[in-house]
Amino acid sequence: MTRPIRMRVRLEGDVAEIRALIDHPMETGLRKDARTGQLVPLHFIQNLTVSLDGKPVLETEWGQAMARNPYIQLRVHGAKADDEVTIEWVDNQGERGRASTRVPPPG
Repeated sequence: MTRPIRMRVRLEGDVAEIRALIDHPMETGLRKDARTGQLVPLHFIQNLTVSLDGKPVLETEWGQAMARNPYIQLRVHGAKADDEVTIEWVDNQGERGRASTRVPPPG
């Protein structure tokens, strides 16, 4: 299932500010389904990578303690207008997500 990543990038000088909201349930495996009483299976993003023009600028490993629909924000030095920003993730169930956008001109 494809889950959206909403991303905004803003350029100030040579610094790109990247903000992203990732649609993901991030289940801890400890919550019970209100209807069935069964534990909701563990489902969380394990690895996330942010790249600028194909070069990783952030690589993370997450666990089940992250909040649902995680939000990330980072600043990357050395960016310029029209560089490509890509965010990719893989979760513990093999699902993947990916989104790309271009760095807009400053202003």
